[in-house]
Amino acid sequence: MQMPHRGSKEFTLRHQLDALPPTDMIAAHAVTPDRLGELAALARREIPGVRASEHELAEFLRHDPDSIFVLCRGRSLLGGIAFLYLNCAGLDALLLDEFNLYDPPRRFLARPDEEVAAIYVWALVAQGRGAVGLGNVAQALRGPRYHAADYYAQPSSPEGRAFLGALGFAPLPSFQPDLWWYQRPWNRLPEVIAPSIQSTRKFLKGSLADARH
Repeated sequence: MQMPHRGSKEFTLRHQLDALPPTDMIAAHAVTPDRLGELAALARREIPGVRASEHELAEFLRHDPDSIFVLCRGRSLLGGIAFLYLNCAGLDALLLDEFNLYDPPRRFLARPDEEVAAIYVWALVAQGRGAVGLGNVAQALRGPRYHAADYYAQPSSPEGRAFLGALGFAPLPSFQPDLWWYQRPWNRLPEVIAPSIQSTRKFLKGSLADARH
């Protein structure tokens, strides 16, 4: 079988977040209260700048119980991923750097019964083979509530940038520093209709630079 060329569209689609296959090796599910303390400690230890406590995570989960996933193999905790599910006002505020991501105002978060406008990767940590479980998380976030929402993230290290790039994220010019964007495949216009993303980024970058001065 001929392997797709690294620059081909087929290769690109295979190595993107929504193309990750689910697995039986790693369980990925919404965090339960008994694992919050362990997950908070792991995040503080492994992610630069994270300082969330078990109490703070519990308060956050009260707003949306499906916003934090754990990655486990048996009873062993290998990692976790926390999301901010933003409404339309929250997405605007994110792009304009108008709210504190460490303490997001509830008015910018989608209600549990509301469709999500954007998915912000708040924190991600995975040890060993834990990252394999991201395919299960991606599958859950292809459900109706999240289907129209693109992903956004801010990497906290060079390794984080490389990891996001491998999942199909790319830097997005915005007022929010070092913001990366992953556009869902079904949200992308055909190349014959839409301008290339690179051209769009150049245009936006110039516009934002002009707006800042």
